[in-house]
Amino acid sequence: MRHALMIVSVTLIGALGTPVAAAELRIGYSSDITTLDPANHRSRVTEGVIHNMYDAVVTRTDDMKVVPEIAQSFTQIDATTYEAKIRPGIKFHDGSALTAEDVKYTFDRLTKDNAMGGQTSPRKSLVGPLAETIVVDPLTVRFKLANPWPIFSAYLPFNQVVSKAFTEKAGNAGMATQAMGSGPYKLVEWRRGDALIMERFAGYYGGAADIPPVGPAKVDRVIVRVIPEPASRVAALLAGEVDLIDELPHHAIKQVEANARTQVLRTNGTRSFFIDLNNKKPPFNDAKVRQAANHAVNRQLIIDRILNGLAVPLATLISPDSYGYNAALKPYAHDPARAKALLAEAGHPNGVEVTIDVDNAFKEQAEAVAASMAPAGFKVSVRLWERTALTDMWKDPDKHDRQMQFRSWGDGALDPVGIFVPVLKSKDRGNFSGYSNAEVDKLLTAADTEMDVAKRSKLYEDAQAIIHREAPLIYLWLPQDVYGASKRLQGWKPSPRGIIKLHDASVQG
Repeated sequence: MRHALMIVSVTLIGALGTPVAAAELRIGYSSDITTLDPANHRSRVTEGVIHNMYDAVVTRTDDMKVVPEIAQSFTQIDATTYEAKIRPGIKFHDGSALTAEDVKYTFDRLTKDNAMGGQTSPRKSLVGPLAETIVVDPLTVRFKLANPWPIFSAYLPFNQVVSKAFTEKAGNAGMATQAMGSGPYKLVEWRRGDALIMERFAGYYGGAADIPPVGPAKVDRVIVRVIPEPASRVAALLAGEVDLIDELPHHAIKQVEANARTQVLRTNGTRSFFIDLNNKKPPFNDAKVRQAANHAVNRQLIIDRILNGLAVPLATLISPDSYGYNAALKPYAHDPARAKALLAEAGHPNGVEVTIDVDNAFKEQAEAVAASMAPAGFKVSVRLWERTALTDMWKDPDKHDRQMQFRSWGDGALDPVGIFVPVLKSKDRGNFSGYSNAEVDKLLTAADTEMDVAKRSKLYEDAQAIIHREAPLIYLWLPQDVYGASKRLQGWKPSPRGIIKLHDASVQG
């Protein structure tokens, strides 16, 4: 799930019938969104675009602090009750007032089974045990949880508020291609696979008071276009056809820096890269083989040569910046001799032959991993797949005999519940390795409802110590997010949240 879409050249802008305005911001993203419905996706790409048209009850600063957005105040009343006071005067893009009824409708649609035309929202887990949303008065809403959930407020920014009247009129099919939010930009047009155009919403209430400057968006129009080919994105930036591109290839960094009109912008990312090892079948059903695989990979060499040094090696699945990180654990050392010894102890004195599956976007990194493992006794073949086919093939480890999969998982909230639980808890939605450990499950379950911050952190730290030792995955690296930008771009910087919100962005000249 990469965050992206790319922009048009001057010729293409004309073809779209959108004249170039003086205050026009041109963005280049690497892939398209899947929908315009805030409740019907699990894509950071999609969320990144939707954030410019829809606001949430609360939002997050770049230092990951949760602050009110649509809400004037947000308070916790008791262990299972939260209350939001909605700002008076907020308007949707059609001029209608945003009220507590819209907030209730939004969260009922997220939480109630079959609430979306017979479909249950794929974002239901992002509101945890929310049992009821209660309208107290026209500008006050209460959230009642079935049980304590310590990260409820941290996950609220992922859920944008929709208009009840508009959504009921448009229907679920209409919401996929139309937008009616209360954010800084309103939708003009979306051409799937090609371009998305937004214009400034003059009636915008200004956004979160804790994230200055408060007020309308700075540019009249934003044009975003899908250009998945990296070389084409870089060429458009260098030619001055775009003001910002995401996923700047590492090999193009020096080229962009050398251009007098462009610059490289970077921030610590929140997406961990790792390799699923099939814990269900030989050879990786043996912990010694999995430990050997971790010792075999030369992480730092790959980071230096392939990623231009713009990543940190991982000791487990969790970012060093995350809450609950176990700082006592260190990344597996590159030690081919130790890896060979472990393989021999596991009954493989002559090494093993295995295959690593990867989607095309990460071919170079997977090939580097495979090559680095050879001196340790791993003969690794790399097989390329389309991402959807790869996910479908790996999603049930009980039904396939694949061996290794190169992939990543984002953790926008920097809390283990967003990455540790789905990837490593038994039979959870992102557990493609088939790993299962009763003690780990017990620790993660206890952390779900532990409200004491220190105790909850200790539960995650203990669980990390176990998975570090048992090595169900090969832990790789946490890269920085790297963008290419025109020096005309002002007021925007990369966010560790992994989204491109353009409220404060402007262009000069």
